[in-house]
Amino acid sequence: MPAFSLEDALIERRSNLLFRQRHILDGPQGPEVILNGRSCLAFCSNDYLGLANHPEVVAHLQRAARTCGVGGGASHLIVGHNRAHHRLEEHLAQFTGRPRALLFSTGYMANLGVISALLGPSDAVFQDRLNHASLLDAGLLSRARMQRYQHSDLADLERRLNKSKARRKLIVTDGVFSMDGDQALLPDLAALAKAYDAWLMVDDAHGFGCIGEGGRGSASHWQLSMEELPVLVGTLGKAFGTAGAFVAGSEVLIETLIQFARPYIYTTAIPPAIAEVSCTSLKLLEVENWRREHLSELITFFRDGCKALGLPVMESKIPIQPILLGDVQRVLSAGEALLEQGILVTPIRPPTVPEGKARLRVTLSASHTFRQVERLLEALSDLNSVI
Repeated sequence: MPAFSLEDALIERRSNLLFRQRHILDGPQGPEVILNGRSCLAFCSNDYLGLANHPEVVAHLQRAARTCGVGGGASHLIVGHNRAHHRLEEHLAQFTGRPRALLFSTGYMANLGVISALLGPSDAVFQDRLNHASLLDAGLLSRARMQRYQHSDLADLERRLNKSKARRKLIVTDGVFSMDGDQALLPDLAALAKAYDAWLMVDDAHGFGCIGEGGRGSASHWQLSMEELPVLVGTLGKAFGTAGAFVAGSEVLIETLIQFARPYIYTTAIPPAIAEVSCTSLKLLEVENWRREHLSELITFFRDGCKALGLPVMESKIPIQPILLGDVQRVLSAGEALLEQGILVTPIRPPTVPEGKARLRVTLSASHTFRQVERLLEALSDLNSVI
């Protein structure tokens, strides 16, 4: 056995208050859930528009399973590329205003596939320090020289770009940062990419559905063309309420990924019924504007309530509303106290966030009511001894 065993690593994680445990959910996603056998009001799901259990989405999935079956059966390049997959790709291309879109099994797989297909040892990837773990892992997997610039620090990024002699340069960022809830300054990043002959890639997992015209995400919000933002990644398991992910871009980009993206080539396709029902979800996302309007009102209501209570809520205009507490024990105690009141808010600790930046990560959904958010604020106001 090695000197430092697996058991030692687990003991160390427990002693540092960083040990993670799973909850067991009974039933569908929603504002009220059954968790570990008890009813809870949940504020920790990424089902931002409340589509994961939408009656029309559920009914269409049942119909689609009867016509398409369940399993994908094979990779897209063998015999797994169903008509349902192709139709969804066409809809997503139209939705994003790009010529083509390509489905992946998950957002993690999409990011691994894109960066490793586009870059190699002679190249460089420039990543915001707060990028999602999948983007950072993808940079390492690509074997390109990875440079992490300070969060949203354009001067730091420009210094690094200016020094680079790489064959290809790729700037990579989240469109909306998943733990802080702030937005990347994409017009400025696009300008730097143009000035230094680089590509810009955006993972817009938390932007699609929530911002931009018709929920079209960060590219729409900032009015960026495909030339300014050539590589656009999105997930279907958050605001879309289904599962899977996609990359949208030019004909050349998508054909390059089909040929060289190993996580695409060697992975079984997502269930065709999921692809089929995602078209329904996409339609609802576009036409039911009241969901985004209601969500926006909830965000304002919650932020105003937090400020009235003097809570350290971070700057965010989207459904991710982090309350920064800093200390790990403090955030765990706050989460436990809320759960005792029947309210689930996930405590976020290192290594997901930097040391000293532990927080309660509140996420709001269009399926929440004002009364439910008010109940959360009342519960938070009772935590003065903890917060």
